[in-house]
Amino acid sequence: MTATKTTGAEYLRQIIKAPVYDVAHVTPLQEMTRLSERIGNSVQIKREDRQPVHSFKLRGAYNMVSSLTEEQKAAGVIAASAGNHAQGMALSGSKLGIRTTIVMPKTTPDIKVSAVKGFGGNVVLFGNNFDEAKGEAERLAEKHGYTFVPPFDHPLVIAGQGTIGLEMLQQNSGLEYIFVPVGGGGLAAGIAVLIKQLMPEVKVIAVEPEDSSCLKAALDAGEPVVLDQVSMFADGVAVKRIGDETFRLCQQYLDGHVCVSSDEICAAVKDIFEDTRAIAEPSGALALAGLKKFAEHNKLSGKKMATVLSGANTNFHGLRYVSERCELGEKREGLLAVTIPERKGAFFEFCQIIGGRAVTEFNYRYGDDQLANIFVGVRLAGGPEELKNIINDLRQGGYPVQDLSDDEMAKLHIRYMIGGRPSKPIQERLYSFEFPEYPGALLKFLSTLGTHWNISMFNYRNHGADYGRVLCGFELSHDDLARFSAHLVELGYHYQDETDNPSYRFFLAK
Repeated sequence: MTATKTTGAEYLRQIIKAPVYDVAHVTPLQEMTRLSERIGNSVQIKREDRQPVHSFKLRGAYNMVSSLTEEQKAAGVIAASAGNHAQGMALSGSKLGIRTTIVMPKTTPDIKVSAVKGFGGNVVLFGNNFDEAKGEAERLAEKHGYTFVPPFDHPLVIAGQGTIGLEMLQQNSGLEYIFVPVGGGGLAAGIAVLIKQLMPEVKVIAVEPEDSSCLKAALDAGEPVVLDQVSMFADGVAVKRIGDETFRLCQQYLDGHVCVSSDEICAAVKDIFEDTRAIAEPSGALALAGLKKFAEHNKLSGKKMATVLSGANTNFHGLRYVSERCELGEKREGLLAVTIPERKGAFFEFCQIIGGRAVTEFNYRYGDDQLANIFVGVRLAGGPEELKNIINDLRQGGYPVQDLSDDEMAKLHIRYMIGGRPSKPIQERLYSFEFPEYPGALLKFLSTLGTHWNISMFNYRNHGADYGRVLCGFELSHDDLARFSAHLVELGYHYQDETDNPSYRFFLAK
């Protein structure tokens, strides 16, 4: 981190003279024809996925590394990263002939480790998360005299990222809005400070995931704060604390802020694919999700808008999650829990009420002779209003119905577990966990909890991330809760009590 109070004019000079094009490319600002027509605004996307490392991070890394003294270069550089900054550092070091060490968590997927090695970086695997890896990188820097290159919170890194904003203005001087993703804030700060020096009338809007919004927390508090937990879905922006210098610039120069859901990010990944055939990583599509939400909320029409596709280093297996959730993010699908009579023809009658709409999913298992609980997905052409009409029609037809479209547990677990009720009444409590993906994680879970209480339900889901989602039921009496809670703290995994979740009550509880 740095306390340097670099002025806007000084940042402009640094951005203009940044030598990033020794290694980076001027990327296209591409028209998104289909999306533009659909939302009634001109939308362009800055293709930073076309960089040699498939991410904008190369710009900031190279700008800082190339500015080091000959003595610093000879000693070598080091960074901590599980993704795009690591690859940018490795390629920068290779280009400049500098020994580059990257400390990556042991949970980092092999594809990312291999990519860093392929660009010439020396990889050290340490710790089970970014914070542990960063601590080791700082220790090695002090021990060996390496220069530590931060991923975002340094004026030279910020200036390197700011070159994107300069290119965007050169490619389209008529832009009215620019949407930027925020993790640690380097990209947002660099683009915002550049835009406000040259064309202050252009609005720069920051976009964050709802469950990783460190900038919003800092803006609310008036200073950077540490989030207790961040979602790893958009892992490129999963940062618990925004940088000091990046926050100063964001607070001063940004014009607005938007938070979006994971489903909305998935919808944006699909939009990018349909218009460009590029497959963005979730954090790469984040800003586009914010653009769409901002335009809809503010009823914008005919505006010239642009966003940054910040990266495409996605894990292939993560696309399964994106595919499942993109229609929900676009409000083109609704998920319902419906009770229908357990008799012949009941499903046909249900479909008659649904009308000509396509049923995208139907999960059911026989429970008793009277009633059947079904989990059903319905394709929507008219968005949320159409879903309300369907629910009203079903209720008027005598079918009890529960809207599960925004129920995360239902979407992630319950839809795959329909029919799994216990054969007898039990005192059961339900918890969701985030499991770190490293050897021994399950063993630790079982040794801490499973040897003390009977596990009555277990469902595990992973979509290529460095953690898995687990839904677990325990036989627990009220008197056991205090002792059980103490063991949860000892376990150290992020968890949430889901016992009162309506989809659990509807489909799985006795």
